[in-house]
Amino acid sequence: MLRLRAFRPTSDKVVKIQLHPTHPWLVTADANDRVSVWDWEHRQVIYELKAGGVDERRLVGAKLEKLAEGDDSKGKPTEAIRGGSVKQVSFYDDDVRFWQHWRNCSAAAEAPTAVSQQSSTISAPAPSTRGRHFVVICCENKVIFLDLVTMRGRDVPKQELDNRSLLCMEFLSRSSSSDAPLVAFGSSDGVIRVLSMLTWKLVRRYTGGHKGAIACLMTYMSAAGEVHLVSGGSAGLLILWSADHIHDSRELVPKISMKAHDGGVVAVELSRVMGSAPQLITIGADKTLAIWDTVTFKEIRRIKPVPKLACHSVASWCHPRAPNLDILTCVKDSHIWAIEHPTYSALTRPLCELSSLVPPQVLAQHKKLRVYCMVAHPLQPHLVATGTNIGIILSEFDPRALPAIAPLPTPTGNKEHSAVYIVERELKLLNFQLSNTANPSLGNAGVASDTGRLRNESIEQLVVKQTKKHISTPAPHDSYSVLSVSSSGKYVAIVWPDIPSFAVYKASDWSVVDSGTGKLFAWDTCRDRYALVETALAPRMPLIVKGGSSKKAKEAAAAAAQAAAAAASAASAATVQVRILLDDGTAHVLQRSIDGRSEPVIGLHGGALLGVTYRTSRRISPLTATAISTVQSMPLSGFGGSGSSFASDDPFSSKEGPPQNFQLYSWETYQPVSGLLAQPEWTVWDQTVEYCAFAYQQYIVISSLRPQFRYLGDVSIPFATGAVWHRRQLFVATPTTIECVFVDAGVAAIDIETKKRKEEMKAREAQGRAVAEHGDLALITVEAPQVTASEKISLRPPMLQVVRLASFQHAPSIPPFIVPKQSKLDGDDSVFQKELDDRRYAEVAVAGGGVSVAVTRFPPEQKRPIGPLVVVGVRDGVLWLVDRYMCAHALSLSHPGIRCRCLAAYGDPVSAVKWATRLGREHHDDLAQFMLGMGYATEALHLPGISKRLEFDLAMQSNDLKRALACLLTMSNSRDVGQETAAADATDVTQILNLAVAKQAKQESLSDAVQGIVKFVKEFFDLIDAADATGQADIAREVLKRLAAAASVKGALHGQMLRGLALRLANHGELTRLSGLVTNLIAAGHGREAAFAAAVLGDNALMEKAWEDTGMLAEAVLHAHGRPSLRNLVIAWNKMLQKELDHTPTVKTDAAAAFLASLEDPKLTSLGETEKKPPIEILPPGMPPLSAPPIVIKKSGTKPGLPNAAQASNGPIGAPMVQGATAPQGTQMVQGAPIAQGAPGAQGVPMNQSAAPPSQGTDEAKPSEATASDAATPAAEVAAAPSSEEAKATPGSEEATAAPGTEEAAAAPVTDAASNTDPAAAPAPAADINSAGASGVTPVEAATSAPSTETPEATDKPSSTEASPAPPPPPPTYESVV
Repeated sequence: MLRLRAFRPTSDKVVKIQLHPTHPWLVTADANDRVSVWDWEHRQVIYELKAGGVDERRLVGAKLEKLAEGDDSKGKPTEAIRGGSVKQVSFYDDDVRFWQHWRNCSAAAEAPTAVSQQSSTISAPAPSTRGRHFVVICCENKVIFLDLVTMRGRDVPKQELDNRSLLCMEFLSRSSSSDAPLVAFGSSDGVIRVLSMLTWKLVRRYTGGHKGAIACLMTYMSAAGEVHLVSGGSAGLLILWSADHIHDSRELVPKISMKAHDGGVVAVELSRVMGSAPQLITIGADKTLAIWDTVTFKEIRRIKPVPKLACHSVASWCHPRAPNLDILTCVKDSHIWAIEHPTYSALTRPLCELSSLVPPQVLAQHKKLRVYCMVAHPLQPHLVATGTNIGIILSEFDPRALPAIAPLPTPTGNKEHSAVYIVERELKLLNFQLSNTANPSLGNAGVASDTGRLRNESIEQLVVKQTKKHISTPAPHDSYSVLSVSSSGKYVAIVWPDIPSFAVYKASDWSVVDSGTGKLFAWDTCRDRYALVETALAPRMPLIVKGGSSKKAKEAAAAAAQAAAAAASAASAATVQVRILLDDGTAHVLQRSIDGRSEPVIGLHGGALLGVTYRTSRRISPLTATAISTVQSMPLSGFGGSGSSFASDDPFSSKEGPPQNFQLYSWETYQPVSGLLAQPEWTVWDQTVEYCAFAYQQYIVISSLRPQFRYLGDVSIPFATGAVWHRRQLFVATPTTIECVFVDAGVAAIDIETKKRKEEMKAREAQGRAVAEHGDLALITVEAPQVTASEKISLRPPMLQVVRLASFQHAPSIPPFIVPKQSKLDGDDSVFQKELDDRRYAEVAVAGGGVSVAVTRFPPEQKRPIGPLVVVGVRDGVLWLVDRYMCAHALSLSHPGIRCRCLAAYGDPVSAVKWATRLGREHHDDLAQFMLGMGYATEALHLPGISKRLEFDLAMQSNDLKRALACLLTMSNSRDVGQETAAADATDVTQILNLAVAKQAKQESLSDAVQGIVKFVKEFFDLIDAADATGQADIAREVLKRLAAAASVKGALHGQMLRGLALRLANHGELTRLSGLVTNLIAAGHGREAAFAAAVLGDNALMEKAWEDTGMLAEAVLHAHGRPSLRNLVIAWNKMLQKELDHTPTVKTDAAAAFLASLEDPKLTSLGETEKKPPIEILPPGMPPLSAPPIVIKKSGTKPGLPNAAQASNGPIGAPMVQGATAPQGTQMVQGAPIAQGAPGAQGVPMNQSAAPPSQGTDEAKPSEATASDAATPAAEVAAAPSSEEAKATPGSEEATAAPGTEEAAAAPVTDAASNTDPAAAPAPAADINSAGASGVTPVEAATSAPSTETPEATDKPSSTEASPAPPPPPPTYESVV
């Protein structure tokens, strides 16, 4: 909880220190006037210089620069002036100015009389430093302005400021954008002089106030909205001046002057007070600290924080972990002191002992640690930096503590939202709502300024109207508290971890329904149940007083040890209880103890499952032990204490990652539902119990919960403090940013399985109901042709996208070194800058119809409110946050880039598409990809600006094939190809081939189109397959026209594509085009492809002609001499598809068949046995004569294998044919069941197929092409890959899954050396998975290759081709047909 965040040892004591609000930078000055800028996050020194004397490097640099610019002036450069002692160091840039302005405005707005209504975004001052980051060092003799971006500096000697020593400085806020930044300097003569950073000249003086020197300066804003400058003098006076430069006179006189301290004012600080006007805190040389009212300027309180020591630093503080400590101060000892209830009891207590944080080896024995300066981080109150005599210590105080506030659910239709919070011992209600006239959920893309451009700062001024009400019920304690609300919103639990105590209140009347002792508490997110660990009250540890007698100290130590032992034994005995709240508001114990592990419980996490964290035993280093003892000896209401709810984490966190000590339990059965997990810092569960997030130090793990717990991924959001789900959006707060994570679980195989099971269960339930109602009559069914919807659910990976909504960083403006040639940095370049700003801030373009369109993909980051935040969630279309001052803030979500995503994630893609009209079209592709990831491919198609390529993919995913075809034709530039006549005839193709004869224009467009078709040939084939699978023959024909045209151009398509095309043409009955294709292929010299196309066409003569005309004489001769023709094979195949063949034993003719026969005996009875079967190796068998009949693979009730012989061409056999059709040779295409094609060394590819519904005309089927490798091997090894996908048979038939490795069959390859004139011309086919992804019936083509080889084939998937339900087929039998 208290830990060392960064430490930098120094040789000298550090006397001045300042933190940058947004960058991890720290500027310090030591006693020897050395100034260094340190990056505490990366432990790097950014810049160092010796400010007191003359820094030689800067002097040399300045001289060289002058030489380079040709400046020969003989004067002494300002860098050569000795600086003298450093009085103050500070950062100055747009961030510093913005947050100083924010702090002043928000402190003023707390007053009940405040003029300005609370706005979540304070109007920012116009950017002035243009991307430069200055370190300003105020020395006695000069001021150094050093730009950390360009590393150039400017020194202003005191001669420019009336030659008086400079002792302190403050930056004044500018009144208008034309003003230059102004710096006020307090001088030794009691006059405040103001310097312009544009002209570097003195612009005004504040005179007549102080008699002696001025020690400190500060600006603040009064409740009336006026800006004041406060100065404290060495004579003890506190003087108020007006800092509004409306009356810009050269001399300004004081408004109010009062005596503050004897011996001089040391420092002044502004304190924001909840619900009243801001206060001033001053510390003086008289060892006192005074608090002043800024309205009446009366002294409210005066105390001596540490007796006998004067304070040197003071900071106002507001940390939720220590709600009563409002002021931090330091004296020259080793503590940071905190003042509790400064205006009431004003007790001073040590917040922490710094020497316990520092590595012991740094702290030398003879040296005691002393603090010389201290500053709290302006935006992250958990960080406090101290300058000491041994170095810089940056301490971190519990960054995960959140304000004690819990949002209540808003009743439907109510515009006002409420949250309950605790201040001191009072429960209060915060009501907040938007008071905008326009409803932001209808939204405007941004508020355009007069010039028509959208300024970064004016994204949308969301004005928040809020009121605070008292609740009559008091709270019993005023220490740190944690609030949480039950799932119904009816109950609020408050836990005080430091007491430890808890109470559960009923939200309707704020009565207590349950209370007890304990600090671990967790709600169930589904019912009003909660788990808690009740602990006995540990005895209060006596504080050991410094300087007391040793006897008393020993007694106190013994008592402390006894108390610690008692507390430890009580903690180990405590168990997790579960209680439930009934409707009558009474609490009942459901389970006395959850039987889990024996280790003591140290944490509970609520949600849909109960998370329990156990203490694991680990070795503790001595350093950690001292940190533990320090934490435990701290006062209870301060940091730590024996009951710290975080006593188990930071000081003792191990380097090797979080321990595995977290277990999830069911709220219903109280049994563990997970193994031991790494302990998360917090968990958050979606209200609909679909998603959950576990936060760790460096990342957040996101999982989906349905249909089973599944890890989706982790997002790198470090140090997250809290989050809230809003459907599929997770809004996360970290100490510096607000992020939104869009989450979608995608579609996994388990989801489809679950869906299928649910449908089966529904069907069974319906049947059961029917039987119960009608008796056995309900079981009578009438045989009818059944049609299955072959819906293919595509799997989708999970999607996580992070968008940053808000941060502390100021929007970057143009740094000066990017600006083209400028004479000097200090020249008046405002006109040029305005032009650049116009370009930079052109955030809105006007689209057709005058709609404002955001031209950025996401909105610029909004400003994150200061300090720890509770994320309330999305209501009224804005994201609500509440800060530590119990003030509500709204972040706009109206930028179209965010709103479209939020709507899609929320489940309203139609509205998301409507909103997309306000988003620049160049961002539509990005949005479409996002919607696709969320599962909205069909809706994403309606986005007007998506690219054609993405449109094609989306159309294919959403099965809009007409749109996909239109996109493809546009992309491939082939809209007019194949459109000359209604039916394509051979003359068209001849025209295409004779491009030289065709007209010049047509030739050009055609060659372009052919190039386009070739480029997108895979997409064309995918589209045909998708059209076949869904029975859209007209679309497939349109595509085939284009492909046939491209195929007739020599060299356009390759062998595999040509064979696939021939197959598809035959399949669609495009026989005229197919015969034309054969002619063209012959002319183009593609012999094998032409022969294959002719074989598919069923024309033997044409087949031989193809071989003869392309010089493949051996193949032609062999074919002519009685080798079984491909056509006959196809007919035989189809015959066998039509009838069921019984198993009749026959004589085995060759080695391969005999080997396969020996494998028939074992019958598989279940899929589980498949793994036990040995893999099959098919060895090279004997060589029977050419007349040997082919091997037939028969399956009872399923499709037999294709008798595969005469494989000369390496093409696949395409669509199966059946007799009695109008095709030449009386064959027509029929729907065939798929078989996978094996080849030497090729793997059969299992496919997920289902029978396609019969369509009119020709039966559509999806062919998958086979690739061919040019090798003539007498052996063929085929291994069917085991597959987990079911092959769906025709409607009603059972699923049959191929047993891996048992269904291969090998034919006897035949080698005829004499006739094989061209060994390389006999390639073996290999299976191709080119189009195996789409659903539908997939005939896999057999190949015809050179007569030298007969290639075996493997059938991977049995599939029934009957329309009536068939029983599951027995394992296949292998036999040779004689």
